[in-house]
Amino acid sequence: MSFVPTGTVYGTLLNFRGEWKAWAPKMNEAPYKAPPKAPVLYIKPANTWSADGADIPVPARVPEVEVGATIAIVMKAAGEVAGYVLMNDLSIPHASFFRPPVKFKCLDGFLGVGNALLPAGPSIDPSQFQLEVRVNGDLKQRLDFAELVRPAAQLLADVSEFMTLGAGDALMLGCDIGRPLARVGDRIDISAKGLGTLSNMLVGEAS
Repeated sequence: MSFVPTGTVYGTLLNFRGEWKAWAPKMNEAPYKAPPKAPVLYIKPANTWSADGADIPVPARVPEVEVGATIAIVMKAAGEVAGYVLMNDLSIPHASFFRPPVKFKCLDGFLGVGNALLPAGPSIDPSQFQLEVRVNGDLKQRLDFAELVRPAAQLLADVSEFMTLGAGDALMLGCDIGRPLARVGDRIDISAKGLGTLSNMLVGEAS
């Protein structure tokens, strides 16, 4: 079953234990002075979406991008999960996650979207998902979704306390620390059992 976003795509920050631990020393600093109590979300608008196999343009001013390999929950209706899909949440490297910066995360084409939707069902346990990230064929990162701060069901429940996700919306489970870097000319492949492979090439943005 193929997938094309029809609603809003949301990203989630600080949802891997490694990422949370890395940022924990700064959580008590200004401006918030405390760890976040609710999920920290941001939007990847439609201008960022790139299909599997599409070239992703990178502005000349950007020497490298961060590869944000993840899996997203896709909604069938409010409170009902349709399935899961691979995503590549690209961003320009930046120093803070306290306020997700639009100018670093929402460039044209900066969200690779897999075309294989894994339908939800009793036999599908998101905590068993594992991803491999390759750049030009070289393995750069492995992600284990048993390491989430909020497992998929809890994340969805916590988000649903303050907003409603509707049909076609997608909620990314988060990206871990150690995000690989890639540059123009690189091919990025993200793969997971049952979810196939999401592949995109970085190309120079047309002047």
